This record gives sequence, C-alpha cells and structure tokens, in this order.
Amino acid sequence: MMFASREEAGRKLGDFLKEAGVQADVVVGLPRGGVVVAAEVAHVLGLPLDVLVVRKIGHPLQREFAVGALAEEGVVIIDERIVGRNPLIQIELNQVIAEEQERMRAYESVFHQDGVPSLADRVVLLIDDGLATGATTEAAVLAAKKKQARKVIVAAPVASTNAVERLSRIADDVRALVIDPDFDAVGRYYDVFQQTTDQQVVELLGAA
Repeated sequence: MMFASREEAGRKLGDFLKEAGVQADVVVGLPRGGVVVAAEVAHVLGLPLDVLVVRKIGHPLQREFAVGALAEEGVVIIDERIVGRNPLIQIELNQVIAEEQERMRAYESVFHQDGVPSLADRVVLLIDDGLATGATTEAAVLAAKKKQARKVIVAAPVASTNAVERLSRIADDVRALVIDPDFDAVGRYYDVFQQTTDQQVVELLGAA
C-alpha cells in the first residue's frame, strides 16, 4: 500500500481505528511528521490532539545512525549492543545525549505553548507516521506511562514486524494498517514525504 501523503495516511488510519472500535481519550502525535498523521486521526475519531516530544540519539561516530532515543520525563533508551563498552565512545555518547536533551527542551517550549499536557488516568493513542525500529516510539510510550497514562495504544499507517514486536512488549496495544516484514524506510510508503516544519506542527495543534 502506498499513501499519497501523511494526511491521507492519517485519514485511512483513523477510519481503520474507528472500525476496529479503538477507544481513547486523547490522540498524541510524535513530531514532526507523526503530528500530521495524528491530526487526521484525531479529526476522524473526534478526539483532542496533543504532542509528546521525542528525539533520536545518533552514534557519536556516525550521527545519522540511531542507537537510541529520548523523550519527555527524562526517558533515555540506548541499545547497548550497538554502542558497546568502549569508555571513550561512552563519553562522546553522553555528550550527544546532552545535546539532544537541550534540543528537546527547546522543542518542548515551542510545541507545549499551552503547557505540558496532562495524560494522567487517560487512554492515550500515540501516533507516528511509521514505525521502523520502534525506538523513538518506545521512548514515547515510557514517557506517557511516567505521565501516569492509564493505557497507551500505539498506531501508525505502516510498521516493521520488528517494531510491532518490540512495542507490543511495553504498549497496551499496537495497531498498523500495514505491517511489512521487508520494511525498508518509512518514506518508501508515501508518494509525498516532505519534511514537516515546526510551524506546521504548531498550526495543527492550534487548529485542533
């Protein structure tokens, strides 16, 4: 299946979740692209929209290569099997984490202009535009749980089988329109996969 855009993927995902009878109190998107999908899901389900900030953690020697993720509430997850135990690499990794935490705080101030959302005792529908490794979404699930969410449901238009298996161990439910064992990259499933801007996210949150 190919999606024309994140907007179309969100509408299809929303219809899929509605037909499946998935119940939630709030839709929470992962910036930036996930918020575009989440906005459409929230519209279809008639739910409020919010955002939870996450950041990928790149390897110190190759920043494009993700070795973990961090999220609000001080959540940090690292794949120790990839990083290894080299003390010099660990020192550099700590610096990378500190840089990403600073960037995350900046994004929180931009995206949480009306204050940090309260997820306490709420059923949270966590949305991204695709689940590749599942690392950033795992960090988001843990953050939602630290915010005392009663239940966390993960949903995306497309996901790898590995991501679904990984997230099923910590989320209360995982839903995807397409689960592909040969998953390559999220953008491959979209005709248009342009970078979403901070301003677009802010406007979607304001409109919601």
